[in-house]
Amino acid sequence: MQFFILIAAVIIIICLAVSKFTSKIGVPVLLAFIFLGMLFGCDGIFRIQFDDFSFAETICSVSLIFIMFYGGFGTNWKKAKAVAAKSVLLSSLGVILTAGITGLFCYFALRFDLLESMLIGAVVSSTDAASVFSILRSKRLNLKYNTASLLEVESGSNDPCAYMMTVIILTLMSGKTSPWEIAYMIFAQLVFGAAVGVGSAFAAYFMLKRLNLNKNGVESILVFSMALVSYSASSLIGGNGYLSVYITGIILGNMEIPNKQSLVHFFDGITGLMQILIFFLLGLTAFPSQMVSIILPALAIALFLTFIARPLAVFAILTPFKCPVNQQILVSWSGLRGAASIVFAIMAVVSPAYIKNDVFHVVFFIVLFSISIQGTLIPFVAKRLDMIDNKNDVMKTFNDYTKEVPVQFIKLPINEKHPWTNKKVSNIRFLPNTILALIIRDDKQIVPRGDTTVLAGDIAVLSGPSLEKKFTGHLTEIDIDADNEWIGMSLSEIDLDSDKLVTLIKRGNRIVIPSGKTVIKENDVLIINKADRQFMIKK
Repeated sequence: MQFFILIAAVIIIICLAVSKFTSKIGVPVLLAFIFLGMLFGCDGIFRIQFDDFSFAETICSVSLIFIMFYGGFGTNWKKAKAVAAKSVLLSSLGVILTAGITGLFCYFALRFDLLESMLIGAVVSSTDAASVFSILRSKRLNLKYNTASLLEVESGSNDPCAYMMTVIILTLMSGKTSPWEIAYMIFAQLVFGAAVGVGSAFAAYFMLKRLNLNKNGVESILVFSMALVSYSASSLIGGNGYLSVYITGIILGNMEIPNKQSLVHFFDGITGLMQILIFFLLGLTAFPSQMVSIILPALAIALFLTFIARPLAVFAILTPFKCPVNQQILVSWSGLRGAASIVFAIMAVVSPAYIKNDVFHVVFFIVLFSISIQGTLIPFVAKRLDMIDNKNDVMKTFNDYTKEVPVQFIKLPINEKHPWTNKKVSNIRFLPNTILALIIRDDKQIVPRGDTTVLAGDIAVLSGPSLEKKFTGHLTEIDIDADNEWIGMSLSEIDLDSDKLVTLIKRGNRIVIPSGKTVIKENDVLIINKADRQFMIKK
């Protein structure tokens, strides 16, 4: 047991180290996870024997829950609602068209069985949110025409449709259903899935607001649990669990909830771990030696899907919206296959339906082709299509975007002799570019207005522009012991270098903000700021 835990930990660390390297050379990091899995797998160097598809399905299905949730949670609806109609059509009708066209190709060109052809089309029909998000973020692809939001919403929301088609086709292949049962299945998947997703989101919001969860990390645990509730409750009553969890994520992600930034960091880490698990498991489960027999049909499907099926679906949907041709081409090219296709392929392998062809390795090759070729070339294609817009910031299309605000705060105690005491805020003259942001009075926070009176005992919190990052200083401490020559001297009498300034004095339990008249005493601790000489102006 301990050995397997150690191996798992080492693998995760290696994946993280490799991701740092691959981002520098422009290779999608998820591709590196696949190759690491192959390296550890049966045909690799370490030859780990792993062919438990049932276990892999469980792990991948749970992982996809959090990838789907965070896909919704991280989508900024204010940015996305302008392209909502296009995105929803791409994630529903677009997925159906892509699956149908690809399935017909497999049936007529490759001579697969009809239902098996449609199964392959359904499994590879959705765009992978993890892959798309990863490339948009890592390459900071600022795209024209709100294309980043279009891709984010489409890739984040199209897995439920692909999942529903996969389940329906596998059910038909088992031969244990009727047209009425299929119709009810579609109804339940959509209606129950949406209802549970909305209900779970508002339940989580109510608990976050009313339970006063003040401890760090408790909010993350609650939301983590509600994501699982959303998926499992929906699945138990016949709904689409992935649709539920995506809806829960997008509603919660666009609500004002406590400690939202900590939730973002938590789920960013969780989702990263889930991506490592899925793509590493894909490589570990694959047998490269068996791919010789499927490489030609798999390559044919990958090429057809990339250059014909996906573009036909995209152009059929976006052309009526009068979208520019270069945008439609980029959206077509950005239809990456990934985590969801892997999970659905494993579902097909473990299902009781009879499958003649090696669907898993066919999908493995398609995902490998998609991430390595399409994913690597997305930045290049975007530039060649003149789709880069440097006036926009793609990071603003994500809910976890937080632009650094160049503001600093100063705490200023107000005593009885302070010139601001008993004055209204409107009568106080502040330094240029500063403002009284807050008054703390008896542990209560007061947002000041012009007619607010400043009282003795208040703590005034001032805000103003902070120094740019490139201007750096270095803080050092000097302890004033009994033999120090500065004892009894005022700061104005001390000969400090021109690049040094005493900014603070620690005197016992007190903090002294010094002036030139401040006298140094024994046991004082002087905090001295030394400016970076490269930014200093010589007198």
